[in-house]
Amino acid sequence: MKTITEIKGNWNEAKGKLKQQFAMLTDNDLLLVEGKQDELIGRLQIKLGKTKEEIRKIISEL
Repeated sequence: MKTITEIKGNWNEAKGKLKQQFAMLTDNDLLLVEGKQDELIGRLQIKLGKTKEEIRKIISEL
């Protein structure tokens, strides 16, 4: 299972896949700032109504 840190190198590709899967996500929702991965997870939790574990699983499966 990949972590956000591991996927960071391909984040643009991952963002595109997330936007395809969840059309309501915006670039601001998917903004990955160095050292602030928890903020990204929090934004996605609110927007998608999922748990932190569910969000991490979705990202790891990209």
